[in-house]
Amino acid sequence: MTRRGLFAPAFAALTGGLAAACSPLSLFNTLGPRDRGAAKVASGLRYGDDPRQTMDVYAPVGAADLPVLVFFYGGGWDSGSKDVYGWAAQALAARGFVVFVPDYRVVPQVRFPSFIEDAAAATARTGELAATYGGDAGRLGVLGHSAGAHLAMMITLDRRYMAAVDRPGLIRAAAGLAGPYDFLPFDVAASQNAFGRAPDPTLTQPVTFARRDAPPLWLGHGTADTVVHAEDTTILDDRMRAVGGRSEAHLYPGLDHADLIATFSPLFRKKAPVLDDVVGFFRRELA
Repeated sequence: MTRRGLFAPAFAALTGGLAAACSPLSLFNTLGPRDRGAAKVASGLRYGDDPRQTMDVYAPVGAADLPVLVFFYGGGWDSGSKDVYGWAAQALAARGFVVFVPDYRVVPQVRFPSFIEDAAAATARTGELAATYGGDAGRLGVLGHSAGAHLAMMITLDRRYMAAVDRPGLIRAAAGLAGPYDFLPFDVAASQNAFGRAPDPTLTQPVTFARRDAPPLWLGHGTADTVVHAEDTTILDDRMRAVGGRSEAHLYPGLDHADLIATFSPLFRKKAPVLDDVVGFFRRELA
């Protein structure tokens, strides 16, 4: 679906621009305040043989039989690191979740669908390891920001990915923050590099796989986001509702692309109740 010219600046920002945006996010990890009552409990757990196929785990103190989340960071499918997002994972863990944060292979090492296959493999491995860290794999959700939201929605909506790792019913709920879900055509370098070799481009788009029997979705977006416009969230939400699926969309006035995940930090939490809304969704759906 051809829409506007917004994705030229959008994908430029997702790659080069977001790298700059990640600098303050990285500072959250090293200098910013952290939520108490939770901590990193494991580092570098493997879900594959590649150096990037590892995960960290965050959990509340004394975790036992808690719901589990897999968090995928953004970075335009060509950058990013789990080491930058410990503060976000810890915010979720402090609210009663065992949180796994995987790295995944990125462009130019791989192209579509390898990074999505990594997301599925990491999620399957999370199911195997959850009990070790106080989690209940029967209550597992996935979420992500930006390109990470794309990964979360692809493995939730396109049945093939979780079926390929023999865990088709593992994901019980999914949340996307500022995610790109409907971004054809591939007319800028970032989308061309990540998806341009796909034989059928429609199979790279989460909206293609909206279905009635999908796990419930939570979709959040800032109205001031010029990297990925809020239209992506409303399009996927509308498509899910049209087919009888469960979806809820939340638009946050004045928040831009980085703001949406930055509100997970204690420094910016008062800007909008994004963290509370995400946590409330997962508590309901993974109860």
